[in-house]
Amino acid sequence: MVKQQEMQISRNKLLGVAGVGWMFDAMDVGILSFVIAALAIDWGLNPAQMGLIGSINSIGMAVGALMFGVLADKVGRKKVFMWTLILFSVASGLSALTTTLVLFLILRFFVGMGLGGELPVASTLVSESVETKERGRVVVLLESFWAGGWLLAAIISYFVIPATFWPIEGWRVALIITALPAFYAIYIRMKLPDSPQFTAKVEAKRRSVLQNIREVWSKPYARSTFMLWVLWFAVVFSYYGMFLWLPSVMVGKGFDLISSFKYVLIMTLAQLPGYFTAAWFIEKLGRKFVLVTYLIGTAASAFVFGNAESVTILLVSGMLLSFFNLGAWGALYAYTPEQYPAIIRGTGTGMAAAVGRVGGIFGPLLVGSLITKGYDIGSVFAIFCVAILIGVLAVLFLGKETKQLELE
Repeated sequence: MVKQQEMQISRNKLLGVAGVGWMFDAMDVGILSFVIAALAIDWGLNPAQMGLIGSINSIGMAVGALMFGVLADKVGRKKVFMWTLILFSVASGLSALTTTLVLFLILRFFVGMGLGGELPVASTLVSESVETKERGRVVVLLESFWAGGWLLAAIISYFVIPATFWPIEGWRVALIITALPAFYAIYIRMKLPDSPQFTAKVEAKRRSVLQNIREVWSKPYARSTFMLWVLWFAVVFSYYGMFLWLPSVMVGKGFDLISSFKYVLIMTLAQLPGYFTAAWFIEKLGRKFVLVTYLIGTAASAFVFGNAESVTILLVSGMLLSFFNLGAWGALYAYTPEQYPAIIRGTGTGMAAAVGRVGGIFGPLLVGSLITKGYDIGSVFAIFCVAILIGVLAVLFLGKETKQLELE
């Protein structure tokens, strides 16, 4: 009984420490979507340039996911978690000082590297550190901190970005706030234990990076790897294409910037029940059930949102979009590390996330490009619906159920 209580405390401590880092990541991504809308006004950006900001962030995330995922199998999950947190925090703070689009894009690349590396490494660390019977639920709960970060971003953006802090623009103040997680990295280094599974695999440090990459595509894991790459690409392509443009879509539908922030904040609140229901279902009905059900719900909600013409339909469909999409994200982060043994888990998870981030590059660019060419937002969101359904098919026909599976 005492040992069980100690494990419960240890699990909660790990979830809290990793979750707060995850929340800061979400805060940065969330604020970026509002900053893009503000920069369009302050710097006179066109839709293609706005899309480029979101895409350069995803380019950095793709590089970071691959590089830091591989490093996590060499030096440990904890060290990489700390490095990535510092990288994105410092770069985000510095981006508040920029006066040109080019320099802003360069710094956003490094922000993306930190974000892209931290997310798969944190989910791997948590997945390897909790009991099998609650692994999926805990990882989804870790992902639920993303909603907290988005809520912080929406609140900061609502009150800070439209305000005047003469001679500093509100969006610069918002980005400075995102640099605060750098201080949290010191706390992580002192308090966070490394993965017991990684620590036990002494041979992991002797393996080469190329050996790990080759093994991800070896016969036992090739099918799972292909399935994950398709799934990650579809989910990230649609997520960043839709969510980075939410405030701008609202403005395009006739709402002013402040009203858009308010409506997006309301939509973001729907993420929390999405995570919590997914966390409950994932251990009851399995990973595949949650992924398929919540992704289909995402596609249907996106279609309605893109074609909504009234405030009520826009708000309800936006809330459902947040509910289903973020619930699916939680299941995705729980499902991915379970496809590989500990010795290549960081590499496999990081590579899948990197492929997904490639989708995140094209999503925002596609929206900006198609809007510039005169396509309506309903047509654009229909493309994301199709992408999501392709991800559903990959899980249905190629995915294996990993509920209650003992990790190697």
